[in-house]
Amino acid sequence: MFALALGAAALPLAATVPMPAASAQAQAGDIDQVVKALRGIGTMTANFTQTDRNGQSFSGKLTLKRPGKIRFQYEKGVPLLVVSDGKALTFVDYEVAQVQRYPIGNSPLGALLDPNRDVKRYGKLLPTGDPNVVSVEVRDPKKPEFGVITLIFRRDSGAPGGLELAGWVALDAQNTRTTVRLSGHRYGMSVSNNTFRYRDPRK
Repeated sequence: MFALALGAAALPLAATVPMPAASAQAQAGDIDQVVKALRGIGTMTANFTQTDRNGQSFSGKLTLKRPGKIRFQYEKGVPLLVVSDGKALTFVDYEVAQVQRYPIGNSPLGALLDPNRDVKRYGKLLPTGDPNVVSVEVRDPKKPEFGVITLIFRRDSGAPGGLELAGWVALDAQNTRTTVRLSGHRYGMSVSNNTFRYRDPRK
């Protein structure tokens, strides 16, 4: 079950249609805009739908507070919780009373959460065939164990930096894939740090 939050699937969020290579200047501009968009998110909530490569889907609410904090609160009946307190990403399975923790930088989600992960340095634009969609693949070639994440943005003047994070596709070191789609974004609300705590089922 933990694999659901770490991994990614084929990229349905943004079709990788062959297209002429953009100029280096245009690509650099889009990467800069992605960096600006990510840094512009102080707090955010959104609905999420998470799908594994077998087509199994779960929904819930995502709460993000940068730097480093995130919570995936799954729908009622799903005994899972994924939460980061800014230092470690924790996967809780209440059904089997299991808890696993990883440094946020060691997960594909580090590109979204870890302030030390340089998206501009490790990011590469992928063609989407849609001028309103920007897709960036982030990987550190020297640390393949950190996995790969493809962040997908829609151009939206009302979103931080003019780009709204539509979702992502992540591939972890175990080649586990997951797609996450976001909707119903809200920005700039007050979010308590207590949001990123969890009840330990082992106690």
